[in-house]
Amino acid sequence: MELALELFPDTAAVEDGALSIGGVRATELASEHGTPLVVYCRETIVAQARAFRAIDPEALVAFGVKAFPNVALLRLLRGEGLGADVSTLGELEFALHAGLRGEELLFHGNNKSDEELTAAAAAGALVVLDSAEEVGRAAGAGARRVLLRLTPGIKARTHQSIQTAHDDSKFGVDLDGALGVLRDALDVLEPIGLHVHIGSQLARVDESLLAVDRLAAFCRRCRDELGWTPQLVDLGGGPGIRHSLDERVPPPHEFARALVERLRGEWPEPARVALEPGRSLVGRAGVTLYRIGATKRSGGVEYAAIDGGMSDNPRPQLYGARYAARLANRDGPPEGEFRIAGKHCESGDVLLGRVALPRPRRGDLLAVPATGAYTLAMASNYNGVPRPAAVLVAGGEATVIRRRETVDDLLALEA
Repeated sequence: MELALELFPDTAAVEDGALSIGGVRATELASEHGTPLVVYCRETIVAQARAFRAIDPEALVAFGVKAFPNVALLRLLRGEGLGADVSTLGELEFALHAGLRGEELLFHGNNKSDEELTAAAAAGALVVLDSAEEVGRAAGAGARRVLLRLTPGIKARTHQSIQTAHDDSKFGVDLDGALGVLRDALDVLEPIGLHVHIGSQLARVDESLLAVDRLAAFCRRCRDELGWTPQLVDLGGGPGIRHSLDERVPPPHEFARALVERLRGEWPEPARVALEPGRSLVGRAGVTLYRIGATKRSGGVEYAAIDGGMSDNPRPQLYGARYAARLANRDGPPEGEFRIAGKHCESGDVLLGRVALPRPRRGDLLAVPATGAYTLAMASNYNGVPRPAAVLVAGGEATVIRRRETVDDLLALEA
């Protein structure tokens, strides 16, 4: 048998050897919508959203929009009581188009422009201050209720590019200087809370619990030295998901629950909690379908080339991310290990270095699970390749939530 379905969405099934998601066969999806195609399972997204909401019904759970900015998904999550964590004017517009307003929105960013601060203030978003100089700029832009992002000096065990709370991080204010920044903010703004986030794709809770401990200690300093206590404590996001069978990560909602319980134990004074899941909401819900083209043997390596690659999923090149895969149109025992290469003019354009499959043939469909986050969100038009479509599946039906780009779309930007 090929890859088991444990990395796939909740509704994934194999029927007559072919993969289906949300009651729709992968072959039908590829035939109607083309490939590459990112298929999102509605049921999986809703289940994850409800698991996070169940941790604390009063918490603000804000989807980390950078994982996949999409109006349809934001509307779906808003219907489940979630807000949005945005960090650019573009992400803010996605959230506004989905109907989110006011303090359902958290606006982050280490280098917010005047335009972004003004737009965040106009939307009534909670602005997360990232530096001392931002205090006056936020006040000048009309922002009022704000949070202060702390850098607790913790190096999370994840790829260095997605660590965000170490001593020389570009994000936030270190604990030594944060009290002074908060004191200045109290003069011109209405600080209501604190924020901490140590990284992404976190597989261990230990470092995050340490961050909560340091956050609680800072809360005590604020109470004792400033007479101020937070109304809102934002514990950030970052819980990882499994992209391959050998990855070991705790269930994301259990990871987040441990942080909330630690905070309540270390800081018992009343404060609303905020959480910012991104990958852990939509990552496992997404499966990318590719069409296999050329196959060959080179230097002892068996290659199968797909009709996408680093333009629709750059994570293997950026972070050394490893994925699993299975054929989506037929089942069978593995007939070897194959390297899945993309179509781009880079030797490094390899999606999977090694995967056991029945021997791939031209025209086969390849399904790569756990690709719902940071794939389309980071996609490019390298080699002039248009970006893929995305569909949301449920109850045997598929709805396009992002149309496929065309070459005409790309040419429309040319002068």
